[in-house]
Amino acid sequence: MEKILESYFLSNNWKPTRKDKVVNKTFKFKSFKEAFSWMTEMAINAEILNHHPEWTNVYNSIEVNLTTHDLNDISEKDLKLAKLMDSSFEKYY
Repeated sequence: MEKILESYFLSNNWKPTRKDKVVNKTFKFKSFKEAFSWMTEMAINAEILNHHPEWTNVYNSIEVNLTTHDLNDISEKDLKLAKLMDSSFEKYY
């Protein structure tokens, strides 16, 4: 993972996994409705960016893994999507 990417991810609670080729973060919402609304917004953004997360949703919790599959590493695409996710999440709190 490049240092430029590393600084953003680490300072915003994204955790490197799978030998630093994936970053992971769990987003917790007040309700399932909020979590699903956020996922819907992020799905639209991911489609626009043509970069799709690996994620799971259980009630009010969404676990996200970001990686660029064709590079088998973290890239600027992951950084853009992570920033969108973090920014959007802020409006829920």
